Amino acid sequence: MKVSRFVGLFFGLGLAVSAHAAPDPNFHIYLAFGQSNMEGQGDVGSQDKTVDERFQVLWAANNGSCSGKTKGKWATAVPPLAHCQGAKLGPTDYFGRTMVEKTDSKIKVGVIVVAVAGCSIQLFDKDGYANYARSQQSWMTQRINEYGGNPYGRLIEMAKKAQEDGVIKGIIFHQGETDAGDGQWPSKVKKVYDNIIKDLGLGNDVPFLAGEVLRSGSSKGANNNIAKLPQQSKNFYVVSSEGFNQALGDGQNVHFTSQEYRDFGKRYAEKMIEVLGNKLDPVAESSSSEAPSSSSEAESSSSVDVSSSSTVGGIIFSDAVRSVSIGHVAYAGDFVQVPLSLSNAGFVNIRLYSVLGTEVASVSRLLSSGLSNVLISKRKVPAGVYMMSVMTSSSYIVQRVNLQ
Repeated sequence: MKVSRFVGLFFGLGLAVSAHAAPDPNFHIYLAFGQSNMEGQGDVGSQDKTVDERFQVLWAANNGSCSGKTKGKWATAVPPLAHCQGAKLGPTDYFGRTMVEKTDSKIKVGVIVVAVAGCSIQLFDKDGYANYARSQQSWMTQRINEYGGNPYGRLIEMAKKAQEDGVIKGIIFHQGETDAGDGQWPSKVKKVYDNIIKDLGLGNDVPFLAGEVLRSGSSKGANNNIAKLPQQSKNFYVVSSEGFNQALGDGQNVHFTSQEYRDFGKRYAEKMIEVLGNKLDPVAESSSSEAPSSSSEAESSSSVDVSSSSTVGGIIFSDAVRSVSIGHVAYAGDFVQVPLSLSNAGFVNIRLYSVLGTEVASVSRLLSSGLSNVLISKRKVPAGVYMMSVMTSSSYIVQRVNLQ
């Protein structure tokens, strides 16, 4: 049996085949954060309790009294979506519903909502949030503690968890009432956005949609700041509150009514659809019409041929897949695309290693015979040279990959 030195090193280290699923490219994740209007202050009606299961929420708050919702677990997005301490119907509810309604049926939508009533943008400054939080009244501190005392940190924690399941497509934001008199607010929002992008390893094209406040409300001056956000980044957009003037009858004149939250959520979704365009199209992971490159185009690969019921490095192989070949591996949008050709259907495990031998990505798939494309999130795979191993039940291929 012919085994390359690189393959032998892997087996010698006793590395087992992992079964971690790659993120689903058709599960679109959106982050939502802000203050009370993002929490949602509208009463939940009977029409709000029926939700398409394609719309999911990753619960970010500590375990509370909300039935069926557990921190770090996906659940059907029945309101409230932020937390159980007074949050009700908000713009994220009908943002998600509209995204599901107006995108392909293969697309699933997930949201993560972190919002604290009355808070300044300072609460989402990862460098200064602690000082700000310490100076707040007990009612706000209780809500901050719903997110472990660090709402920004909880947003990032949950977003990283969500990236194991899907792909972050955008951010929606409603905050500014508390900071209406702060001329530096737009740049502070940009700092938070930049930190999110960096901490999650996102690309430079993630849209950020900020909603206006009530134009007749006591905090209407915040709209002057919100209007300046697009000057901060090409990815910043404003969602209009024009026509929303009923205001929730709570004496504050800053919150929208339930119907306005529903309509506002639709506006957020319509803007997101406009901005993302064909990035919302479903991605096919298999049955590619393009054949993999010929072996002459592959970069220095070695293989192991394993007979039926063979054991290599303590791993037992069956005879389900007899051979596999790899085409030209390259970036394709938010993913690394791995074209494979299999002679038989079966499980395939793909691992990507840095030149130092550190595993940076792993995915297992049950594939049909013939041509398939397997997608790996490029979040942790920056441009560079890698070694890729592809293991089936009867073949093992190692190939040098240069991603540009």
